[in-house]
Amino acid sequence: MPNLEAWAPRVLSLLRIIAALLFMEHGLMKLFHFPAPQPGAPDPLPMMLLAAAWIEVIGGGLLALGLFTRLAAFVCSGQMAAAYFIAHASQGFWPALNGGEPAILFCFVFFYLVFAGGGAWSLDAMRRGRRRRL
Repeated sequence: MPNLEAWAPRVLSLLRIIAALLFMEHGLMKLFHFPAPQPGAPDPLPMMLLAAAWIEVIGGGLLALGLFTRLAAFVCSGQMAAAYFIAHASQGFWPALNGGEPAILFCFVFFYLVFAGGGAWSLDAMRRGRRRRL
């Protein structure tokens, strides 16, 4: 299926946008209880969860837009790695049993974006295109 390869930059952008919006939702739930409060999150949030929530909202927003994609993805990937080892790994070895599957998945999707960039539909790609024309 050689025609599928032509779509890879666009599908990369879709992966980035959807993952970023889902990631942002976690921060919005922690900070603003939108669309609902984060299940199990203490109120008020401890400093570590407050920092995580802002990374989720700001980093997720940057990733959704495809702006500073590689840097934002690196920070978000690191946050998810830390979240897994702090909150989930101590609950048992198996991610399906310790609730850590989303953290691992976010971590590696964002880690991939560090190397792949934002794809065709990103502000980073628009900025690169402008620089080439100048």
